[in-house]
Amino acid sequence: MNPESATEHGALELDAADPGHRELFDVPPAQGGDYPEVAYFAGNSLGLRPKATRTELLEDLDAWAGLGVEGHLDAGRPWLPYHELLTGPAARLVGGLLAETVVMNSLTVNLHLLMVSFYRPTRSRHRIVIEDSAFPSDSYAVRSQARFHGYGAEDAIIRLRPRPGEDNLRTADVVEQLSSDVALVLLGGVNYLTGELMDIPAITTAGHAAGAIVGWDLAHAAGNVPLALHEWDVDFAAWCSYKYLNAGPGALAGAFVHERHLGADLPRFEGWWSTEAATRFEMAPESRPPASADAWQVSNPPIFSMSPVRTALEIFDRIGMETLRARSLRLTAYLERLLAGVTVGRVITPADPVRRGAQLSLRIGGSLRAGELAKRLRFEYGVIADAREPDVLRLAPVPLYSTYHDCWRAASALTEVVPA
Repeated sequence: MNPESATEHGALELDAADPGHRELFDVPPAQGGDYPEVAYFAGNSLGLRPKATRTELLEDLDAWAGLGVEGHLDAGRPWLPYHELLTGPAARLVGGLLAETVVMNSLTVNLHLLMVSFYRPTRSRHRIVIEDSAFPSDSYAVRSQARFHGYGAEDAIIRLRPRPGEDNLRTADVVEQLSSDVALVLLGGVNYLTGELMDIPAITTAGHAAGAIVGWDLAHAAGNVPLALHEWDVDFAAWCSYKYLNAGPGALAGAFVHERHLGADLPRFEGWWSTEAATRFEMAPESRPPASADAWQVSNPPIFSMSPVRTALEIFDRIGMETLRARSLRLTAYLERLLAGVTVGRVITPADPVRRGAQLSLRIGGSLRAGELAKRLRFEYGVIADAREPDVLRLAPVPLYSTYHDCWRAASALTEVVPA
């Protein structure tokens, strides 16, 4: 790194040459430090609010006030087909076809609904492969699915661990575990703890070769890295929209089902919105599911929860994931170089930029706990990072709104908190 670029002046010059889109977002005020706004590195936990969200959500609320039930057809954004406004941007975001993509429910609910269709265990093939460091809700979900089908969770779940002395999984080691008794592979596209980007196409191909269904939890991948789910032949996927997608706490999630499964005679839970729209109001007692991912919907969409997701997805549609990924690589590499001089811990995220998203995780050394460190960063320096106890601090330089100056502030603060 050019020594000058490691200074505050150098960081500001980089921002002038390579600006993001911070002006589109509300950045919280700092509660400590020398700057009015926080340096926000927790977008892998909860993204910042787009400024347009408030205005556009109020427009939808006002339609309710002004139209009542007639808003289903007469609102500026009619409620009856409202979920279709999100389908195109969501499909483009994850590399799916329109028919393969739907926004609905929450992440773990979607995983369960999809596993109803795709986890069909038999005595000889009933095991599920996940990462040992999978987000806990994924672990809970697959364990409960195994138990629901009558299998012991400890036997049914294969938990993948890195090699001794390593922090990340090797693709070859994942593939090696895909034996003939594996019914389902369900991994995180980007690991929440380490930030490792898995080789989704290679693992998907290997899983299929082993006779397994392959699904992906894209909570930390959607809006973070470019995805091509249709091209990669992924069976199914689900993702949340409150992290990199900036749709608000607990926002509605997304789901993908590959077109080869659409219209197939798969077991599936059904409800009011699972039937085809053209005949929905014939009020027939039997569902007529469409040959699309909409068939996995159960309830009618919550419009005021969909509104912030639509606003957020339109930002990604305008800017494009390729553009954001390019800036993410530059920004994350800059933060990595700055952190090389920090003695507080070591980076456990893969050093190869191809194997990571917009996140660097530090494993904290010594007696300092991650939560204590994060608290000091927030209240003494105005830097918000995410702590995973006992010893991992996660820093996500999000290309939409993070700056090089934010990175400089974080590295400088870490240097001061735990001096060499």
